[in-house]
This record gives sequence, structure tokens and C-alpha cells, in this order.
Amino acid sequence: MRVPITVSSWTLGDHCSFEERCAAAANAGYDGIGLRVENYIDALEEGYQDDELLAMMKRYGIKCTEVEYLTEWARKKRTYEEKYREQLIFHMGRLFGVHHINAGLLENEQPTVVGERLRRLCQRARGVDIAVEPMPYSGISDLKTAVRILNVAAQSNAKLLLDAWHWVRAEQSFRPLTPAIAAKVVAVQVDDVHAQAYAPSVLRAESLHDRLIPDQGAKMVRNFLKMLRESGVKPLTVGVEVISDELLKTGINNAAQRTHEATIKALKETWPELLG
Repeated sequence: MRVPITVSSWTLGDHCSFEERCAAAANAGYDGIGLRVENYIDALEEGYQDDELLAMMKRYGIKCTEVEYLTEWARKKRTYEEKYREQLIFHMGRLFGVHHINAGLLENEQPTVVGERLRRLCQRARGVDIAVEPMPYSGISDLKTAVRILNVAAQSNAKLLLDAWHWVRAEQSFRPLTPAIAAKVVAVQVDDVHAQAYAPSVLRAESLHDRLIPDQGAKMVRNFLKMLRESGVKPLTVGVEVISDELLKTGINNAAQRTHEATIKALKETWPELLG
């Protein structure tokens, strides 16, 4: 089965209209777009209603296949703004028919505490998968920590999202995953890293401004994809998350075109089954 290749929200930035995002993705050959809650709010501010957003994506022949980003769900006391943001993201998932929602955590809490809060989040999600994303500068810094938290949560819809950039920057090995862990992975994101990482104190800045197109940097994305394929991972989507200020300076159409071409090439040579 062909897996939708998705241009993640940040790859096209947040200074384009909803139609410009759809057009750039479709013209480059993407199957889907990723949307953050901010993108959705911006689209509403443009004057669109939900049915009009669906109609526009249908007109361009694409779907929304990635919704994000759940954060601050592990706080002991959340503000009403945080609660409303969460409910809005759930609404987006239902509206666009996305079966998993990306989630991360910047705060540092004990894994047992985070696992309990994740259990509650998964229950609030009412069966929609919550795809937890390990990030080296976050409260869920690596796969080992993420798996421990998922085990504490003990919810069938507690899943994993694995990103090549985060995987490499967390200095994790490319040994195959265990079958139990591989079965939890519902989404994969691809990008590339510089050979030399930023200093630990500013690693998040590298993540938010200076990622590279697949195969344009240290070229570790192929090892990442081969590992997942050998592990038997069956993702629901492959997101292309190249967060790059320099790339965006060339325009969203060029960003979409170049990232799509590089991703398809890498997948053809490492995991062709995903392309159907």
C-alpha cells in the first residue's frame, strides 16, 4: 500500500496562505500537507470555513495527513488556553480524517509522571492515536525514554513518531528496533543534519532553523530509513520536515519541489515499498 508522502507544516513555514500551501504541495507531487493548529487558525482568519478547506484540498488533489502539535499536556495544572488548544487539535484530526496526532514535551518530568499524564491525554483523544515524538532537547529525549513512558501509560492509542533529525542528534544507533517497538511507530519524518551539531545549549535552535534536505548533509537519513524498514515498521505517513530558514528564502514552491524530489529518491533506494 502506498503511504502518503506529506510536506510537514514547518517545511513551508508560516507566512503563506492556505491555498499557497496546498498549491505548492500539489505541484511538487506531495500526497498530503501537514497542519499545525496555528495554520488552521490562520486559515480561519483568512475567512475559510471547514467545508471550504476540505473543498480546496480536494480541488488540488491532496489531503491533510498530519496534524500537530500537542504540547504541555504533562503539566499538573493546565490553563484554559492549553485545554482549548488541545480540543482544537482534536477537532482538526476529526475534520481531516487524520488518525494520529503528533505530540511532544519540552518540560522535564519523571517518566512515571509523564506516563500517567499521557494516559489521560490518550483517553481524552477518544481512540485517535497520540504519536509521541522523542527530541534530544526535550523532556522525552530519546526512544528509550519514550518507550518507558508509553509502557507507563499502557494505552492502545499511545504510539510513536520517529524523526531522522532527532534520531541522529540523540546519537542513537541504527540497530533494528524490537518488534514490539516497531509496531508502535505510526509516523516517520525525514530530513538531514549537518555533520557538526550545534552546541547542546542551542540544539533546539538548529532544529527550528537549520535542518537539511534529505541527503544534503551528513546523509544519515538512508541509514535511518533502512533501520525502520528492516524493523518492520509500517508508518501511516512519511512526513518531510525540513525546517530551514535558508531553504524558505528561496520560496515555498522551490522548498516543496526540492524536498519532495530528494525524499522520493531516498525512499526509492531504501524503502520502495512505501511508494507502492
